[in-house]
Amino acid sequence: MPSSNLRYEALSPALQKQIVDDRSNGWVCPWRCHDETALRRDQARDAATLWRPAFVRDVEKVLHSPYYNRYTDKTQVFSFYRNDDITRRALHVQLVSRIARNIGSALGLNLDLIEAIALGHDLGHTPFGHAGEEYLSHLLYKETGRRFNHNVHSVRVLDKLFYRNLTLQALDGILCHNGEFIHQGYRPAYLADLTFAALDGKIQTCDTDDTVIPGLIANTLEGCVVRVSDMVAYLGKDRQDARRARLLQGDEPFSAERIGMENAEIINNVTVNLIENSYGKDQLRLDAEIVDEIRTAKQENYDLIYQNEKIASVYNENIRPMFEAIYYRLLDDLAADRRDSWVYRHHMYFVNNNRRYYVDTGDPAKDYANEEPNQIVTDYIASMTDDYFVDLYHNLFPDGKHDVRYTSYFDDER
Repeated sequence: MPSSNLRYEALSPALQKQIVDDRSNGWVCPWRCHDETALRRDQARDAATLWRPAFVRDVEKVLHSPYYNRYTDKTQVFSFYRNDDITRRALHVQLVSRIARNIGSALGLNLDLIEAIALGHDLGHTPFGHAGEEYLSHLLYKETGRRFNHNVHSVRVLDKLFYRNLTLQALDGILCHNGEFIHQGYRPAYLADLTFAALDGKIQTCDTDDTVIPGLIANTLEGCVVRVSDMVAYLGKDRQDARRARLLQGDEPFSAERIGMENAEIINNVTVNLIENSYGKDQLRLDAEIVDEIRTAKQENYDLIYQNEKIASVYNENIRPMFEAIYYRLLDDLAADRRDSWVYRHHMYFVNNNRRYYVDTGDPAKDYANEEPNQIVTDYIASMTDDYFVDLYHNLFPDGKHDVRYTSYFDDER
């Protein structure tokens, strides 16, 4: 689309003046989450310092977590392309962080907490994006009656799998981040139910009730900002990527008056509207018209991109049966106690080795080998990158009939 057709909203002059005046007068947002309120499961550990405040420590715990590197080879949307210009999950979490920090800065919120939530929010995501999440959830539910949700699993990775002792505020924001669900307003509960017992209760409910997640609202404004930013970060970016993958041609019937149709417009215009409606308030708000257009844009993405037959057929014909084959083979390896199998060599030993810095893995309660087998298999599959998943399938099933054919850099355009 020619740049002359792009339309960028701006904050009203009155609000811009108010923000400048407030900053010059030392105004502090009364709904900001302060570092002094940070809560950890083990308060005796990870004390804040002058150079590493509480939520900075959380950011670094996420960055140095064992699975952070794996973002690089995890699908955002487009799984079957050798193309370095198409977004992977590593870039997505950085975009979410950048958008959320811009919003948080204007609203006077805690940018370190925002960054920790944003960078950690997808650590529990499966290979092959939301399709992989759906397939893994189906298998887990079939065997245990529990569901798999990537937001819940992101908390598990940091809090239970590797015992990183993140703050409750960061874990709560990660749990409630799911940008698939849009609301006009986000009013945090603040400290009303901000306890680890409440967090654990929400997680348990999410495991068994698939109606809970759309209604989750973070306990901090910082968490709410990340939730909106997650959605803003992918709406237009997925359209860019679809064109780079030649799935779209650039003349698709996207429709929007306020938020725009292109990535840069959507990021700017939703950000501006959110700041305009939320500055100095105890909640986030968007104009009803903006919310309606976001819903329309999401549906257009589903119709033209996510449910495109070219993508859906590969997932259903190959990735789904590969998930099932791997899941039950790994479950069988655990039942037979095959210590030379990959679930032991590449996963269980890896988890225990990384746990030992934080807990006594000689304690049976903390020895990963004593966890329920379906949970171990689920943890392992969710941790995989796309390429590892495909390679593991071929290693386990050399004569397997399923495969993934990637569109290479040099395939003719079609």
